[in-house]
Amino acid sequence: MIDIPNGYKQTEVGVIPEDWEVRQLKDFITIKSGFAFSSKHFSDNGPILLTPGNFKLEGGLYFNERNTKHYSGPYSTSMIFDYNDLLIVMTDLTPDCNLLGKPAFIKLHEPILHNQRIGKIITRNKRFALEFLYWFFLSDSYTIRMKETATGSTVRHTSNGSIYSSLIAHPPTKAEQEAIAEALSDADALIESLEQLIAKKRHLKQAAMQELLTGKKRLPGLSGRWEVLRLGDVADPNQKWSFTGGPFGSNLKSSDYTDDGVRIIQLQNIGDGLFHNNYAVFTSPEKADELLSCNIYPGEIILSKMGDPVARACLIPPHHERYLMCSDGIRLAVNQKRFNTYFVYVSINAPDFRTRAENAGTGSTRKRIGLTELRNLELLCPELPEQTAIATILSDMDAEIATLETKLAKTRQIKQGMMQELLTGKTRLM
Repeated sequence: MIDIPNGYKQTEVGVIPEDWEVRQLKDFITIKSGFAFSSKHFSDNGPILLTPGNFKLEGGLYFNERNTKHYSGPYSTSMIFDYNDLLIVMTDLTPDCNLLGKPAFIKLHEPILHNQRIGKIITRNKRFALEFLYWFFLSDSYTIRMKETATGSTVRHTSNGSIYSSLIAHPPTKAEQEAIAEALSDADALIESLEQLIAKKRHLKQAAMQELLTGKKRLPGLSGRWEVLRLGDVADPNQKWSFTGGPFGSNLKSSDYTDDGVRIIQLQNIGDGLFHNNYAVFTSPEKADELLSCNIYPGEIILSKMGDPVARACLIPPHHERYLMCSDGIRLAVNQKRFNTYFVYVSINAPDFRTRAENAGTGSTRKRIGLTELRNLELLCPELPEQTAIATILSDMDAEIATLETKLAKTRQIKQGMMQELLTGKTRLM
C-alpha cells in the first residue's frame, strides 16, 4: 500500500497535492492544424516553412542549413505563426519515436509558416499558463503516452484525440503554474549557457590547434626544427605490435563473449577524439591471451579504419589493465623517446590530417582506410620538448572542456529531477 503524505492524494496520474486537479487536456486547449504547402514552391528563399526536423528532443527549435526549408509560393497571413506561439510535433521520423509530441515556442521575429503535422496550442482557459503546458509536454509521463498511442510503423503519428485525452495534473492557480515554469526555464537557461561556453571553448581549441600544430605560432624558448614524417615513423620500434590492425572477429565464437573480463573496444566506442564508454562487450583473459596482437593498453592510441570520418582517434583510458582491439580498429603505440603521445593524438584529429585521411580512403557511402595508407600519411612534428609543451596546452584545454561537460551532464540530471518534483507537486514553490 502506498504511503500518502499529509496534504496529498492518490489519483490516476499518481500522488499529487490535495489542492491540485487532474483533468484532460481537452478542457484547456484547442489544437490548430497546419497547412499543406505545395512542394513545387520549396526553395532556398522566402519564409521558413517549419518541419518536424526543426524541433529539438529537449524542447525548442533549431535551424541550420540542412534542416531549414523555405517557401517561395503564395500564402496568407493566417498561415504565419505569431511570436511566442506554442507548438507540438505530430509526426515523428526518429527510430525511437522520441520526438512525437515535443513542444517549442516561436522565438523568431520573422515570418514562419505553419506546416501540416505541426499543432499550434491555443488555451481556452485564462487560468492556464502556456509555459506550464510546455513543460508538461516534456514530462516522462506525456512522452510515454505519445509513444504508446502513436500510429504508423516507420513514420509515427499522433492525433488531436490522443493529445486531448492526455491527463494533466496542475496547480490550482496560474501563478503557481508560472512559478514552476520559471524555475524550470532558469535551469534550461543554465544548460544553454553551459552549452554555449563549451562550444566557445571547443572553437578556441580548434583555433589553437591550427596555430600550434602547424608551427604558425611558436612557443617562447622553443625554436627547434620541424620535420615532415609519416605516421608510421612515430610507432615504437621496440614493440612487436606497435602499429597493427584487426580483424580478429573470425577468432571469436559466441561462447567467447563474457559478462566481464577484458573489454573489447568496438567501432562505436571510437568517437571523434573521445572514447565512448557505452557498448560494453567483454571476453575472458584467457581468450585475450590467445590474441596478443589485438591487446592494447592505457596510453595507446586506437584509430578507426572505417566510418565517418575514417582515422578518428582516441586515447585508451586507464580504467582497465588492457583492452582488446575491435575488428575495424588500428592500434598505435608511440615511440615515447622521440614523440609525445598526446601530441600525436591531437595531430591525428586535426582537420588537415582528417582531410588527407579521407582522401586516402576508399568507398563512397562509407569510407575505409587501410593500414598501409595510414602509415604513409604525413605528420608535421617539432622536436620532443616543443611537442610536450604543445600537448600540455591542448590537454589543459581538453581538461577544461571535460570539466564543463561533466557540469553540463549534472545540470541536465538536476533539471530532470526538478521536473519530476515540480510537475507532480512533490515540491511546492508557493
